[in-house]
Amino acid sequence: MRAMILAAGLGTRLKPLTNSTPKALIKINNYSLLELQIKKLKAEGFDEIIINVHHFGDRIPEYLKKNNYFDCSIEISDENNKLLDTGGGLKKAAHFFSDGKPFLVHNVDILSNINLKSFMEAHLSSGSIATLAVQDRKSSRKFLFDKHMTLCGWMNGKTGEQIISRDKITETISFAFSGIQVINPKLFQYFPDKDIFSLVELYLSTAKQEKIIGYVHNEDEWMDLGKIENLSKAKEQFHKFKNTYPV
Repeated sequence: MRAMILAAGLGTRLKPLTNSTPKALIKINNYSLLELQIKKLKAEGFDEIIINVHHFGDRIPEYLKKNNYFDCSIEISDENNKLLDTGGGLKKAAHFFSDGKPFLVHNVDILSNINLKSFMEAHLSSGSIATLAVQDRKSSRKFLFDKHMTLCGWMNGKTGEQIISRDKITETISFAFSGIQVINPKLFQYFPDKDIFSLVELYLSTAKQEKIIGYVHNEDEWMDLGKIENLSKAKEQFHKFKNTYPV
């Protein structure tokens, strides 16, 4: 199976660590975030991977070569000249998914013991164009779903901003996005005519015409490693994820 690891971000919340190192190569207990994600994907059957790079982007191909690509088939999507955001990054890497099969997209800066095989199976049985892993946890920004867990909008709890993508929605349920999604390549027809855009923007515009669902995984551990204050916490609590990341 094929997957994309989103690793091109500037890592501004991880400064000063990212002043000289790409976010993907920040380490927890001697393992880089990138190594953890590759080994998790490989263990769950995703052995063809594309990784987008930008910030100190030349370091990542060197790191992969030094580690024999972790015995996976890995391609680099080079965004060194222009950071494309998550949606633009996927658009540039779309050629990698020319087999027409659903694929996984996973942020490099999270830890989770979500079962990716079960997640993929849920997507395949749903008939949706994309399936988003979500949890009922504290977050200022959340996706909005109807009672059937079909995506219908987005909200920013701090500013009060709200975007509703579908008509005749009277009640919504909000969930925080986990940075993991399964996508059917049919989604590519809805790419906007621009280079830089987010996946959130793409999902909200596509939800007006297509079925996008939320996959609730409240029982799983999840941690945002994009925040520097969470790195030490992750080191202390890594035992919770040990069986998920075969290192």
